[in-house]
Amino acid sequence: MYPNLYYVFKDWFGVDIKVLSFLNTFGLMVAVGFVVAAVVITSELKRKEKQGLLFPREESIVIGKPASIFDLIVNFLVGFLFGYKLLGLFINKPDELTPQEYIFSSEGSVLGGLILASILTGLKWAEKNKQKLKVPEQRSIRIWPHDRVGDIVIISLIFGVIGAKVFDNLENWDEFIQNPIDRIFSAGGLTFYGGLITAGVAICVYAVKKNIKIVHLVDAIVPAMMLAYAVGRIGCQVSGDGDWGVYNSAYVNDAAGNVVLAAPGDFEKKLEQHKTYFLEGMVYDSGSTAKHYATDRKSSSLAAVPHKYLKAPSFMPTWMVAYNYPQNVNKDGIIIPGLMEEHNRVLPQPVFPTPFYETVVCTLLFLVMWGMRKRVLVAGTMTGIYFFLNGLERFIIEKIRVNNEYHIIGLNPSQAEIIALGLMIFGLAIIAFVQVQAKRNPSSI
Repeated sequence: MYPNLYYVFKDWFGVDIKVLSFLNTFGLMVAVGFVVAAVVITSELKRKEKQGLLFPREESIVIGKPASIFDLIVNFLVGFLFGYKLLGLFINKPDELTPQEYIFSSEGSVLGGLILASILTGLKWAEKNKQKLKVPEQRSIRIWPHDRVGDIVIISLIFGVIGAKVFDNLENWDEFIQNPIDRIFSAGGLTFYGGLITAGVAICVYAVKKNIKIVHLVDAIVPAMMLAYAVGRIGCQVSGDGDWGVYNSAYVNDAAGNVVLAAPGDFEKKLEQHKTYFLEGMVYDSGSTAKHYATDRKSSSLAAVPHKYLKAPSFMPTWMVAYNYPQNVNKDGIIIPGLMEEHNRVLPQPVFPTPFYETVVCTLLFLVMWGMRKRVLVAGTMTGIYFFLNGLERFIIEKIRVNNEYHIIGLNPSQAEIIALGLMIFGLAIIAFVQVQAKRNPSSI
């Protein structure tokens, strides 16, 4: 596992650069996902603009004005915040704090903050001074929807994180009320669907304000969302962030921590050997995204440990069906003998690597959507297809994952299963609605 870039560089290049430990691989892949999404969205918006489906908007701007006091203050504050934290991370981070704990602590470098604040303030002043005119002019410019992709990505990032955090705390309400501050400001604890819903609402509000036709904008965005999700799940798999599946009882860990085929009774022996872990669970860092996939926390029986039996076909690597996530970012599992590093734990029993499955499936679904987008003529259909496929994929994968469950009329669905089912129904409803509208008004296609 590569919980952060320190482990990547150490494994690949044999160099020991401790400062790289503050760059988590999961966060890096999320960032890559946003970049990839921006490229795909820009391409689709340009295509729809050429089709005459999306139009530019005239906006007035004033050029030639010097930097305002407000501009300079904002740049100073932003520069100070980043300098205080990021430069402080290199200069005086206490050894007992992880990079994530440090970012949300009061620790920092005042000198680093002042240096970066001065640089950003000076650059803003120089930029505005270079463009300054004797008499500022008001000009009208034409802004196309594809010019706003940067704004759309930033909005989706901000509201996506907020929504993901809110939904995660709702799903783990007991943990939230015990320590709300730590749960809110922790680096972990994010729910995809929470981010999807809140970011979607925010983008639609933005589109309305900018006179962008929502149906065409969303049709252009949804293929990129499928691909970005696939890329983000690479981060989950590589870092071992806890989004794995149930235990695969066809395999066990040997004494060296390697995954091997289980003989009859081996799985039960492993449960008994590590029963403290399976029955009581790990003590995680506050706000961790990990779920303890052993019991429902209400049972004291090893028989309650969720698992499925599946042997890999001869042509398939074992890790594709049974992986124990050594040195995972959540520090989940039992200690690896002789390993003294911060991330020194391995799951005592291999699990199904569901992030890998989602990366593969969602990449294929993106290719399907990308291939059919030009042949789908009714606006809104691509959006409906996305919601249905997204919900279907997540509903199926939840069958081999364990999350907190709700008890509804004799059923025990997880939050993700409830939302996934709702998205499938919502997607079919959208497809039916736009098709009916297109038949009633063919000129609207």
